[in-house]
Amino acid sequence: MSASKPRAVAFIPARSGSKRVPNKNVLELAGHPMLAYSVRAAIDSGVFDAVICATDSEQYAAVARHYGAEVPFLRDAAISGDKSPDIEWVVWMLEQLNQQGRTFDAFSILRPTSPFRLPTTIRSAWETFVADPRADSLRAIEKCKQHPGKMWVVRGQRMLPLMPFSNGDTPWHSSQYAALPEVYAQDASLELAWTRVPLEQHSIAGEAVIPFISQGLEGYDINEPEDWWLAERLLANGQAILPMIDIAPYSADA
Repeated sequence: MSASKPRAVAFIPARSGSKRVPNKNVLELAGHPMLAYSVRAAIDSGVFDAVICATDSEQYAAVARHYGAEVPFLRDAAISGDKSPDIEWVVWMLEQLNQQGRTFDAFSILRPTSPFRLPTTIRSAWETFVADPRADSLRAIEKCKQHPGKMWVVRGQRMLPLMPFSNGDTPWHSSQYAALPEVYAQDASLELAWTRVPLEQHSIAGEAVIPFISQGLEGYDINEPEDWWLAERLLANGQAILPMIDIAPYSADA
């Protein structure tokens, strides 16, 4: 690791096979393809030595390059399916970069489906991450909307509480929400980790994970048609802010 600032690479994963919202990564949101907002947030954060779009699509690669990202190679189809785990393409990307003589101390995953994540968010997460050298990674989380203490699993004609805990004599599933302990769910907006974690431990997060609590709409994730509809309404009403882009919108004909 560098004695000064660690060398970091941002990965913007953008595979082309989305089924719930086809081509969601390059659909236009407020004048630009959604992919553009994560690329520009990463670049404008000033954190990264390289911002690389990890895509299997030449069309997506052209969009990413237009907004300033690198696409030194396309992801293999074998690691770009809808069931491909992140660890596969992250290790592959790092190994491909290593073969080119490009090594990094840390990496980030910034998914295009979180367009409201700002450069200031990334800088804050980075400062939190590097301040704790014993950590393996940092992951964005937010307070869960549906508490697991109220969830059940079905076994035949019976159901059992997912989390069989209690407040004294009162099971969690029968407790008021305010009486339950705070539980957080990971969101898709931001991950940071040392490159040694996937390369040596074959893990994205490792074991020592720093919590980074998303604020406001930072962790908003667009995966369903209704998510897209709400994002447009939030922007129209001034309730959401996108990263600034001072580049002309991408055009395939340009």
